[in-house]
Amino acid sequence: MPQNPQIRIVVGANWGDEGKGRMVDYFAQQADIVVRYQGGNNAGHTVINELGEFKLHLLPSGVFNPAALNILGPGMVINLAGLLDELQSLQTQQIFPQVMVSDRATLVLPIHKLEDELEEQRLGNAAFGSTKNGIAYAYADRYAKKALQVGMLTNPDTLRNHLQRWYDWKIPMMKGLYGDFEHPDFHQLLTLLSAQAEQVAPLIGNVSHLSIAGKNLLLEAQLGSLRDLHFGNYPYTTSSSVLAAAAEVGSGLFWRTTPTVTAVVKSFSSSVGQGPFPTAMTDMTALRESALEYGATTGRARDIGHFDAVATRYGVALQKADEVALTKLDCLSGIDTLKICTHYELDGVTLSKYPMTEDLLHVTPVYRDLPGWTEDISTVREFAHLPQAAKNYVLSIEELIGTPIRYVSVGPERAQLINR
Repeated sequence: MPQNPQIRIVVGANWGDEGKGRMVDYFAQQADIVVRYQGGNNAGHTVINELGEFKLHLLPSGVFNPAALNILGPGMVINLAGLLDELQSLQTQQIFPQVMVSDRATLVLPIHKLEDELEEQRLGNAAFGSTKNGIAYAYADRYAKKALQVGMLTNPDTLRNHLQRWYDWKIPMMKGLYGDFEHPDFHQLLTLLSAQAEQVAPLIGNVSHLSIAGKNLLLEAQLGSLRDLHFGNYPYTTSSSVLAAAAEVGSGLFWRTTPTVTAVVKSFSSSVGQGPFPTAMTDMTALRESALEYGATTGRARDIGHFDAVATRYGVALQKADEVALTKLDCLSGIDTLKICTHYELDGVTLSKYPMTEDLLHVTPVYRDLPGWTEDISTVREFAHLPQAAKNYVLSIEELIGTPIRYVSVGPERAQLINR
């Protein structure tokens, strides 16, 4: 009998930017296969280890384990230029990961990025805060059954025919909405894709044909529960499902065993982009600077807030999390009083459950105040050795979100982690 695979899914439980990259890097050292199962290069994971500091956008955060196979799954939308740049950047630092790109993943084309930019301009003050990487439009084309799959790159005639079909549909539609605009013509686009195809062809394959018997599988999501297309703060969401429940389909690897879901939660709230953010701090500057809270992809400053237990409880439940990894606890050292939002009030009504977007825009958070600590905790490796105030803060969060906090991060490096 083949041995069942051991599966762990690492997901975000908030607005994204929770520190998933550092947790995937930690778990990846024992993984045989690491998979990104959704999203594109519209967000990034920062990884700091003995090799240096890296910002990954498409590649899984397992690329630093030379023994692991890193898969870009069929649930992803892939910008070939971005992928080739990431690989080249790693190679210049003598890192040569094993990479496989699903032939059923969707291509993000240069005109998708242009469409993203034009739509944000059209929306003006009502814009979604897109990273303008064309992600939504690649996914939209997939569901309209117009998109190009990565596997089409391996056959020149197939590539030409499908690109022509897509181009003849896309350009007139965009001109009808945006008027005349500069864009690559068909032959420019075909030439570009053909050149990129030669470079990525050796990486393309059908991931569902891989044997996973007896393997350690690690699956990595992008963003967090509150950006999920179906259950997040719609329409201020990403364009795919970021939930652990989507991992099996988005990875192309199908299993019968029960995975372990690790939800990553930041010890304070942060958000990039538009949409409701109930616990935003009045003064975000100090914590933003000390915690280096800037987007890995755009460099945009993140909004900073007090810990939101209502949002996190909802996010963890959506992920069906078995455990939580709490990150950046060290960044809270030196703050006199820490606040945890325990519930919301809306028109005199107490809300303990996370509401829909329109109500979120009008809620008032209600806080529990906890004393902070002054000690540097970056060298602590056992929970019992944390200052009592830090332990109380972690235990209060654990109680409010109803899920055990297994890991506590006290720094960005792989070793700066408490395993409870």
